[in-house]
Order: sequence, then structure tokens, then C-alpha cells
Amino acid sequence: MNRKERTEQKMQELFLSHAAGDEGTDGEFMQILQGYIFGDVCYTGSLDNRMRELVTVTVLTTLSALPQIKAHVQASLNAGCTPVEIREAVYQCASFIGFPKTLNAIGAMNEVFAGNGIELPLPSQKTLAGENDEERYQKGLKIQEPLYGTEIADRYTWLPGEFAQAVPRFLTELCFGDFQTRAGLDGKTRELLTVVLLAALGGAEVQLKKPCGRSAEGWQQLGRKWSALWSTPADIWAFPVCSTR
Repeated sequence: MNRKERTEQKMQELFLSHAAGDEGTDGEFMQILQGYIFGDVCYTGSLDNRMRELVTVTVLTTLSALPQIKAHVQASLNAGCTPVEIREAVYQCASFIGFPKTLNAIGAMNEVFAGNGIELPLPSQKTLAGENDEERYQKGLKIQEPLYGTEIADRYTWLPGEFAQAVPRFLTELCFGDFQTRAGLDGKTRELLTVVLLAALGGAEVQLKKPCGRSAEGWQQLGRKWSALWSTPADIWAFPVCSTR
């Protein structure tokens, strides 16, 4: 297939629509956009449509690109992602981009779900029993330590007084205890999406290079192939994050 044919095929697969022509106010721009993203990037690397859309939803959530989140939540459903998988990809962004931005993305996501007749709320994916205050920390640490050892705690020893212990504990409880213990996505997928999120966020080069919190090294330890990891940068650059580089 040539580039135009590839673009048309991918638009049909993801959006059930034809590629842009000369119609509308900015048809030429949309042809450039779609040709690059759906004719070039989507045919590069080893990610399938389903995983590529989870990557895209993660990037757009990080960027707070609400109209595009709606479009790609729909594309994710078209690509075969389950509503729970999409929701979990959005939920786990909260540890890094904050709750307000994540809530906005959840609102956009739920609009698409409702429009598709998907019953809300979705089935619960929490695995914590909530029986004691230590559960979040202990179960989070169980996930964290095999991947990152004591890197998180060691990194914050310079903080004054109680903060030296409180900050790494908060990270263990929130990132790993609250989110990584949830069902709906396996550990490998969560780690891949976290690497993508950090790359899109910008300014998180340390976290991408070293196993302190979340990292490409930790992701590799989970057993993902590097070929899949290298498939994600092009996806990230295909969206507005390129303007921050």
C-alpha cells in the first residue's frame, strides 16, 4: 500500500471514517496530520492498534487534550480495548499529572462511554480490602521493591525531618498501593504506559533513565521487549507533545 492507502485503512480501522479530503475549513492541514500519524507512525514499530490507542489515550490525558481524548477513547473501543482497560490507563495518570487533570480526562472518557451505551460505573477493579492503614503501603511495596529496590526511599533522604520518610511512603502508597494493585491492566502494560506518560510529561528524564519510581529500566525488568518500547516515541511525537520539545 502507498501512504494514502495506509492512511485510509487506518482511519477506517480506528474511526470508521474516511481519511480527510479537501472538505472543511482546513482540509489540507488534516491531510498532513492524518498522513503523518495514521499513514506513517501507525505503521512503524511492533504495537498493534489496541496497545497504540492505550498509549495515545495516556499521552492525551497527560496533555489535557480533552477533544482528542474523546476521539481516541472511541478509537480505543473500535480497536478492541475494553472500557475497563481504557479507564485504568486514564486512572493511573493521576499519580503523575495530578487529580484535577485526571478528573477532566475521566469526564471526557465517560461521555464517550455513555454515548456507546456502556453502563456506568464500570465494574470495580480495586483489590485492596481496606481493612487496615498499612495495607496500601505493604502491598504497594511488594510491587515496588522487586523493580526498584530502595531507590525511592534513598532518593529523598535529604529532606528535612519527617518528610524524608513521608514523601517516599506517599509515593509507594499512591503510585503502587492505590493504582498498581488494581486489576484491569497487567503490570507490563501499566509500566509501558508509565514510560510513555513520563516521556510526554517532559522534565522527567531522571525517572525515565533510572529506577526511582517508574522507569524504562523497570519496564524492561518486567519482561517487555525493547522493540515495543522503541515503538512508543514516534507515537508520542505524533501528538501535541512535540511542541514541548
